[in-house]
Amino acid sequence: MIYLNIPGREPLQIRWIISDYTGTLAFAGSLRLGVKDRLHQLAAAVQLHVITSDTFGTARRELAGLQLSLHLLDLGSSHDIQKVRYLTDNEIDPGQVAAFGNGSNDRLLLKAVKDAGGLAVAVDNGEGCALDALLNSNILVNGSENALDLLLESDRCKATLRL
Repeated sequence: MIYLNIPGREPLQIRWIISDYTGTLAFAGSLRLGVKDRLHQLAAAVQLHVITSDTFGTARRELAGLQLSLHLLDLGSSHDIQKVRYLTDNEIDPGQVAAFGNGSNDRLLLKAVKDAGGLAVAVDNGEGCALDALLNSNILVNGSENALDLLLESDRCKATLRL
């Protein structure tokens, strides 16, 4: 578990990381340099889940060897609803989640996590960040490496999120 103590807020206990892949952990379908190492470090403390439309068809290959659950979304239904439903289907408490996303299809997941008191992180990884994702997040971070470092170096959140 990862503990985040942010002044003026209830302490956060992060048990799960749920992340989008395309545009969040990856740029143009490839993991950004340093992301794999960070995910490996985080897997020692929390459960990792990657939920993706896998636009480039590279997620399985790029995430190979990591201790995580990879869930590819069904093409036939709304991806934003599938992502938020993943929480209940897997009995995941959104108040103990750090969620990462950049697209409109991440908005409901980010909102559910934010509303429950978890950490919702909008990530601009070079492919942009949808306004819906941004408005439903606690924080916007430039680059997946910096976003994951919020949990690896938990004091990094304090200045931005303190009340």
